[in-house]
Amino acid sequence: MTGDHPQPRRPSDATLDALVRIVGEDHAVREPEAMTPYLVEWRDRYFGKAALVLKPGSTAEVAAILKRASETRTAIVPQGGNTGLVGGQIPFESGHEVVVSLSRMTHVRDIDLEGNTMTVEAGLVLANAQGVAASAGRLFPLSLASGGSCQIGGVLATNAGGMAVLSYGSARDLTLGLEVVLADGSVWNGLKRLRKDNSGYDLKDLFIGCEGTLGIITAAVLRLYPKPAETVTAFAGLSHLESATAFFSRAYALAGPALTAFELMPRLGLDFVLKHGSDARDPLRSPHAWYVLLELSSPREGDDVARVTEALLGEAVEAKEIDDAVIAASLAQERELWRLRELMSEVQRQEGGSIKHDVAVPVARVPEFIARANQLVELMIPSARPVPFGHLGDGNIHYNVSQPPSMDRAVFLANWEALNAAVHEIVLDLGGSISAEHGIGRMKRDLLRHAKQPIELEMMRKIKQAFDPNGILNPGKLL
Repeated sequence: MTGDHPQPRRPSDATLDALVRIVGEDHAVREPEAMTPYLVEWRDRYFGKAALVLKPGSTAEVAAILKRASETRTAIVPQGGNTGLVGGQIPFESGHEVVVSLSRMTHVRDIDLEGNTMTVEAGLVLANAQGVAASAGRLFPLSLASGGSCQIGGVLATNAGGMAVLSYGSARDLTLGLEVVLADGSVWNGLKRLRKDNSGYDLKDLFIGCEGTLGIITAAVLRLYPKPAETVTAFAGLSHLESATAFFSRAYALAGPALTAFELMPRLGLDFVLKHGSDARDPLRSPHAWYVLLELSSPREGDDVARVTEALLGEAVEAKEIDDAVIAASLAQERELWRLRELMSEVQRQEGGSIKHDVAVPVARVPEFIARANQLVELMIPSARPVPFGHLGDGNIHYNVSQPPSMDRAVFLANWEALNAAVHEIVLDLGGSISAEHGIGRMKRDLLRHAKQPIELEMMRKIKQAFDPNGILNPGKLL
């Protein structure tokens, strides 16, 4: 990776011993081999080292850790489920940083059915938060492929999006209040359940998406919604990418807020899933260049979203926006269709190296972006295989590129930075963002200066200085 990274001094043995006493020996990891799960990113792109891993069990313990870290200038790397894709949760290679894992902080502090909120601690796994909401007769709609591993604190620290942003918004939109431990160990209790609070700066929005550089989120008030009474999932095949945006416009005009997902997939990505995904099958009778997976849902019985879906597909076929489609006839079929989308990232590993981009452009310009990026890839790495897929409804495309079958993996991956830079130039030219939902972390830190105005970077630095004057919180990440 390019750019310098911080080289903080290693904490003294006395400092490490004091930090261990805060959480207890049973909740501290000192041995290098035992630390490994906390130091490696799941795609094997980053391998860090740490002086210590701490697993606090309460906000008070997190506060005590940061108070001691501030006094001793000890660098702290907050970590949730370690599912991040840009290296923000991984310490650098110096071995001088302390990882603080929130994995023990899993309590559900409160469920307010009248106000449709739940207050949970940062270590609660997303899938468990969804299960708690479902048991209470509610929906927590944030949906991520890593839902069985990622934790609420990490989800908020990166402002994760996922497959339901179209209807419900990103993590930021689903959060009403936060509890945060600041760099000096003081605790901000902002766990308000209010949807309206116009009493000054919205401080929670500073911490959501800050990637642990301004404070450590320890708890959050999350918005809940009625559980869908009716849900319909459909899978459509398209001949031309340009038709996908017209199809989306038609779907949104006809279904409105009932359109809860609209996912784009290429044939090559589906081929990868069919080849490497167990029990995966092609839903349509013949292959198509592109596919759309869409979902309509309603909290009210009798809205007949099935009829709306059928009408939508019929109109789209008549307008030649889609060529063929199938509607899931059972919950099992619905899961099969969604599994095709959820496996799309995972199976690319089986095809060798993959250079990845998490970008967003205006919805209407998605076809132009993919066409231009594909041309660029062919020029830079002939025979490389683009696999652009993702959340067409909000313009977030995961533009992944699999290696040519005949190319050495290491040789291919050596093109990562150059290809990233070129693809991101197209994104910025189209008025887009170089990071739609994964954050900046280590991977995109040095690209940020090209994507942000100087005044934006200056404001961000001033905020960082104000909240973390000693630079101990996730140093070298984001900025």
